[in-house]
Amino acid sequence: MNFNSILIGSEDPQRLVDYYSRLFGKPTMEDRGYAGWQIGSGWITVGPHDEVHGKNAQPGRLLWNIESADVKGDFDRFKAAGATVVREPYVLGEGTDEGTIATFSDPDDNYFQLMSPMGPQA
Repeated sequence: MNFNSILIGSEDPQRLVDYYSRLFGKPTMEDRGYAGWQIGSGWITVGPHDEVHGKNAQPGRLLWNIESADVKGDFDRFKAAGATVVREPYVLGEGTDEGTIATFSDPDDNYFQLMSPMGPQA
């Protein structure tokens, strides 16, 4: 198996497309109200969903992550582009410089994070 993408449903997907476009640039894909960006080998897609209304009542329930070799640099770039900061970059474990994470929120209160590469290939 291979994890492929995440779809964020919204009653106002254009608001999310505008937000993510400031961070990731012009969508790589736009079709029938959906827009998506390829980040590495995966995709983040935004589109309409008739079962989604308003903001996310539990934004910490599901967080999606973007690996970055330069969390601080990408954090600064996202923040300058208007990203909503939930948590400034921090180190996951004490006494180490590895495992840096920064958390953001989109206009629907969905959380996403920048994080240092982790795992066997890091």
